Parts: sequence; structure tokens; C-alpha cells
Amino acid sequence: MATRARVRAPELVGKGGWLNTGGKDLSLADFRGKILVLDFWTFCCINCLHVLDELRELEEKHRDTLVIVGVHSPKFVHEADHQAVVDAVARYEVHHPVLDDPELTTWKQYAVRAWPTLVVIDPEGYVVAQHAGEGHAHAIARLVEELEREHAAKGTLRRGDGPYVAPEPVAGDLKFPGKAVLLPDGHYLVADAGHHSLVELAEDGETVVRRIGDGERGFVDGTAPRFSEPSGLALAPEGLGYDVVVADTVNHALRGVKLADGSVTTLAGTGRQWWQGSPTSGPGREVDLSSPWDVAFFDGRVWIAMAGVHQLWAYDPVSGEVAVAAGTTNEGLVDGPVAEAWFAQPSGLAVSADGEKLWVADSETSAVRWVDRATGTVHTAVGTGLFDFGHRDGEAGQALLQHPLGVTVLPDGSVAIADTYNHALRRFDPATGEVSTLATDLREPSGAVLVGEDIVVVESARHRLTRLRLPEEAVRVEAVAHRTQRAATEVAPGALRLDVVFQAPAGQKLDERYGPSTRLLVSSTPPELLLSGAGAESDLSRELVLNGELTEGVLHVSAMAASCDDDPEIEYPACHVHQQDWGVPVKLVAGGATRLPLVLAGME
Repeated sequence: MATRARVRAPELVGKGGWLNTGGKDLSLADFRGKILVLDFWTFCCINCLHVLDELRELEEKHRDTLVIVGVHSPKFVHEADHQAVVDAVARYEVHHPVLDDPELTTWKQYAVRAWPTLVVIDPEGYVVAQHAGEGHAHAIARLVEELEREHAAKGTLRRGDGPYVAPEPVAGDLKFPGKAVLLPDGHYLVADAGHHSLVELAEDGETVVRRIGDGERGFVDGTAPRFSEPSGLALAPEGLGYDVVVADTVNHALRGVKLADGSVTTLAGTGRQWWQGSPTSGPGREVDLSSPWDVAFFDGRVWIAMAGVHQLWAYDPVSGEVAVAAGTTNEGLVDGPVAEAWFAQPSGLAVSADGEKLWVADSETSAVRWVDRATGTVHTAVGTGLFDFGHRDGEAGQALLQHPLGVTVLPDGSVAIADTYNHALRRFDPATGEVSTLATDLREPSGAVLVGEDIVVVESARHRLTRLRLPEEAVRVEAVAHRTQRAATEVAPGALRLDVVFQAPAGQKLDERYGPSTRLLVSSTPPELLLSGAGAESDLSRELVLNGELTEGVLHVSAMAASCDDDPEIEYPACHVHQQDWGVPVKLVAGGATRLPLVLAGME
């Protein structure tokens, strides 16, 4: 067995305490004898949610030797609220202990730089591997099996149940609903994400008429369908053979629902998550998607807020083809032609009354954007970037939101914003360029629909629909502005060596038979931060030159590596993609670091 680097694991500390342990506080000593995987995550992060799903099979298969611990490490202020973490653990069906670390204490002790990051600790309490991003479940599975053999032989492996204690289930007809639409008969159809189904409610918004889906997570078509955390909904024009299009988020699919009998058909998606290198267009049912969060009919197609890859895609209901419509997969806020624009987890869509604008709730930049149909360009109405957020009304250029998930066009052409992490309904008026607050005390609103002179808000964390009269005057709110708690990395102006650390998992190698198996893309905000070193190349190390006339900025680093089974006897070796995007806030100071290491997989 190859010698493996080992570093003593720091203690697990979090001011918010422990969840899913039956009220018991845990320490590293409680995990001695177990293989421990720390999952540093935050519930706004789509990549973190992907990793939760990746780990489910591993967690089940090795439940007597392996313990996964989620270390919740917030980006947004709302995510530091303990009750919000409790809600998220229930919402995403996290079936392992979670340490609530609102002050990023354990994050800093483990020198984590990115959401998500996975750290593997052996049964003797030593760190043996670190992985950032997605696609590492297979590598961790191999390492777990290796550690099981090694520590069983040493007598240091302790088998048996872990410390997980299931919380009390949430009761009610709805559980973390996503979005809703108003049906022609005045009923509501609600994406009941926590129950993996759709619910039709009567005109009162409370009485259940029927449920489409049996409440179990799955991917099944027909008259006994199954969904997996459905979110967005859009009414379809007549003549398509279905009445509603559903963004079936965790199934990575678009589904069509026929209301007459509740039957469901898959329109696009394979059930597999899209990865770099996968097709970006083709017959809908043959192309992988990635966490579609909302849908809207715009310019003759179903536009999809593809949160998982920071893009907008579009499905043609006539040809059945699906393709990228806007965005590059780079995460950030960049306007311009649709093919060059950057988004950051777009999560809500709405079409203007004249059909000329597609409004977008771009959640991770706390922004509202729009696509101009005539010019094919993307514009920003509210928002400045990945790390600035808050609750501030007034002129749109200085107004602040906090992780909005929904947009709804109002009768006067203005846009209501489900300002999710501010627990508020906001309004942007294109005519005046002003942002105001319509209502507060809404628990994680995720969408809204117009009903006459009222607006019905989906209060996701209160598990209900709430009907409000559209106010004639805005609510006065004390302005607050925030930046992410994550500390900026101090670097020296001038030359900076960027090293992305990647070590292929045991039994695998980088496969160069068909060209480079790695890719590194670097850019910056503002663009003038990088004097040289921007762009895409295959080498995972690069010399950057930073502009000494600036004092701060953000380096955007996207890395990918493909590793394949290293066995000459295997004719068609299995290959796996590892990928991560980093947004690294940097502060330029004399005497700062001249090297920036980022761990994709392995040990620095």
C-alpha cells in the first residue's frame, strides 16, 4: 500500500452546535475508530447540494464504518441563522450529523477555500485526503475501502451505528414548496419539493384537491409518477399534449404533466447530471441537464434556469431539441451577448407582458437580470457580484438583495422579487430604476403568482402559500449591506503562482490518449485585476500577474480533471470527472503570498 500523508485533524467547533444527534454535542474523540468524511457545505450552494446527493450511496453502503459530518459554513448572513440551518437539513434530507459553524471556525482550522470541500479523516484521527468540488464520490469510495482494510488489520476500526439521530418530521400538506402556478380554473399547482410531488390546491390556497406523485423520491413517468425535489412550473400553450412543464430539479430533468389524468412524460434530461464535456444540445431526452430550477415559455421555447451550471438553456417543444441559450458555465455577473454572459445559479424566470424580456433571479450574485429578446443580450437591473448582498432600497445601482429565488411580472410592468434570504417581497420598477420593499416577515419566499389585485407568495420555510394585497406604498426598511464572512486572501501584486493540486485516486490515472485530461480556466473581477494569465489552458499550474494599481478583486478559477481506471486488462476503462469553481477574494498587499494553492483532490 502506498504511503499516505497524514495530518492530525483539528477539533470540530461550531457556535451553532450539533444537529441530527439527538441533542448530543460531539467531538473528534466520538468518531475515533470510524472513517470520517467532513462535508463543508452551505445550503445556498448548488454544488454543495449535488455533493449531498453524490454521497447518499456511499453513506448507505458503509454505514457501519463511515460517518459523514456536514460542517455548515455560511456564505450569506441568513445562512448563519440557526433555524435556517435546521430548515435546510430537513429540506435536503441530510441523514448524518451536522455541525453548525456560523463563524467559520472549523472552516478556517481546516484551511478550506471553497464550497463544497470534502475532508477524509482516518480512524486514528488523521486527515488523509481533501477534495474540492463535485465528482469525488468514487474516489472517496475507493479510499474508504482501503482504509477499512488497513484499519481492520491494525485493529483500529470500530464497526457499528454512527451518532445520527433522525429529527422529528415536518407535518403538513406542503413541505418546503418551491414555486406555484395559477391554473385556468382558479386552483393552484404547487411544486411540493419536500414531498417530491406536485399538489393541486383549491382557490383558498390551502385545501388539497389532489397530489401528483406518491411522495417518494424517484424518476418515473406515467399515471403513477415520481419526482425528486421539483421546483419550477410553467403553464404550456395548448396543443402540446401536456399542460404544465416542471423543472424536476434533482432528477436533472424537464417533465410534462397532463392535468386531465395527472400523467407525466419526460421532455428533456436523462436523470444524469451534466458535466463539462457533455453535449450541450440535441434531442431532449438524450442530453444531460444540471439542476433545472425554473422554467418559462419565452420566444417560442421553454427557457430553463439551469442553476447547476450557471446557464440558461432552452427546450423546443416542437422539435424536442434542447440547447444552451445563454451563459458560459463560468459563475459570476457579466453582461453582454447571451453566449458571453455569466450567471450564478439562476433560479427564477418570468416573462414581460410584451414578451420582449425574460427576467432572471440570479441567486448567487443576489441580482435580477434580464435577457433582451430582440438583441440577444443580457443586462443587470439590480446586483453587483458574488460577495455583496443585503437589504437596501432606492436607486437600483446601489440597491441590495440577498439570494433571490423568484421573479413575478406585475400589471404595471414592474417586477416583484422573492428576496429569499431577506424574507421579503421586493419590487424593481424599470420605469424609475427604483427598488422598494412590498412586504417583510415572509419565511424564505421562493416564488409568487398574481391573482387579481393580490399576490400569492410561496413561503417555502413556512410550508404554505400566503396571499397578500399588493400595497400601494412601499414598506420602510432600515438599510443593511453585507459582504461574505469569508476572508480575502492576501497576495502580493505582480507575479502569483497558481497551483491546482490534483492527485488521481488510487487505481486511476490521468488518461491522455485522446488529448489533455485537465483544464484550467482563469479570469477576474474586475477584468483589469489580471495583467496576464487569464484564459483556458490544460496545465493545472499557471503564472499570473496581478495589477498593483488595484487593492482588491476576485480571482475566478475553474478546474477540471478526468481520471480513468489504471488497469491494462480493462478494454474500456471507467473514467470520472472531477471539477470545481473557485471565487477567491484577494487583497493586494506588499509582502503578501506569491503562490496560491487550490486543492482539487489530494493533499497540499
